[in-house]
Amino acid sequence: MSDSQLYRTIWRWHFYAGLFVLPFVLILSLTGSIYLFKPQIDRWEERAFRDLGTQGTASADQQLVAALATNPGSRFNSYRLPERPGDAAMIQLGLSDGRQTEIYVSPQGRVLGSLDPEARLSATVARLHGSLMLGRWGDWLVELTASWTIVMILTGLYMWWPRPFNLAGTLWPRFALNGRPLLKDLHRVAGFWISGLLLVMLASGLPWAGVWGSAFKWARTELGLIQGPQDWKVGAQAAHVHGQHDANRESSTEETLQNGLPLSVFVAKAEAQRMAYPTYVSAPRSPQPFGPPAGNEWTVKSGTQNRPLVRSVTYDPQSGAQISRRSFADQHVIDRVVNYGVAWHEGQLFGLANQLIGVVTALSLIAISIIGVLMWLKRRPQGELGAPRAIASGSRPLLVAGIVVLAIVLPLFGLSLLGVMLIESLVLRRFERFAAWVGLGSGASVKHS
Repeated sequence: MSDSQLYRTIWRWHFYAGLFVLPFVLILSLTGSIYLFKPQIDRWEERAFRDLGTQGTASADQQLVAALATNPGSRFNSYRLPERPGDAAMIQLGLSDGRQTEIYVSPQGRVLGSLDPEARLSATVARLHGSLMLGRWGDWLVELTASWTIVMILTGLYMWWPRPFNLAGTLWPRFALNGRPLLKDLHRVAGFWISGLLLVMLASGLPWAGVWGSAFKWARTELGLIQGPQDWKVGAQAAHVHGQHDANRESSTEETLQNGLPLSVFVAKAEAQRMAYPTYVSAPRSPQPFGPPAGNEWTVKSGTQNRPLVRSVTYDPQSGAQISRRSFADQHVIDRVVNYGVAWHEGQLFGLANQLIGVVTALSLIAISIIGVLMWLKRRPQGELGAPRAIASGSRPLLVAGIVVLAIVLPLFGLSLLGVMLIESLVLRRFERFAAWVGLGSGASVKHS
């Protein structure tokens, strides 16, 4: 295979990858940009429950009694400490129908209102971003989109390399150009500058994905590579509780309140820990925020999206003595790397700057995608799809090896690629007119990229 044939082959896969991911890129980029600001969105939703004053404050036990009175027969899951003095406490209750509700109680012990955690704006955006609100099928589709986007970026980087090398048109666009040549420069240059950020963003989302994340979880646990619990969800479950604390319930409220020390003791211990907001106090035998089910113990844990700041402490319900303590430094190095990626992906690793970098990356991806569509429309021959025409030729071992490696690392890409190749060879080539339309048959050649 000559260099020009290799270029056209890679260009062809870049074209089809871009064509497939385009609609999903728009959805995921927009929803991802919104979700980056989850802390600000959550504070806006809770604006009526903040800055309420500190005079005549009630104890956490009194706040819990007031919250339970709003839903007789409900069960206590967790107590979220106020972010600042004067803010309401959030008490999450499990309802008899299996749902959860968030009850907001003022520092004075008055119930102010409630929110459905599943109906919150950030939770809705998370489900749309993580699974397109289609459950497991949506999760697979999002993972497939991420896989093909990685392929699009890698093939784009190959096409970006100038032949011969020139700084203009490579590191910055030549604004003296007009029409499609200018669009091509903008597409290539912007794509190069954001490619690294995009690859990190996509790779950091894979541990949540259904197929990739499940395979990683299996290798992590069954092969004994890493000890300790995994503190992130996988697949549609990740989209369902993305950025929220899990709050299923295993024991009754009566058992929690009557056996052992009261809630206020453990709230005081949580305040003394000075963990990153939000800090949850979970009752015995209820799952911890962002973690697996706890044993017969009270758990204090930070639910911050900045994962390196997450800490948890467990206490004996009878004596209040500390049982265990776990911090980010106690995790395996692989888990720490994953959690750094999670924090980066969610825009919370280093505050506002991380959020703005994420937004710029997402909007740049939208921009170069739209520019790519405009380039395609400008060069698309009448009566054809405009795909780079397939060329029958030998293959390069390095190209084949690269495809095999990608297929292994990105299993949904590998399966979909195999499906595309089978459809192309067994179905599309049998219909001469359609084969010519998609660039498989004879016909006029499209212009070089």
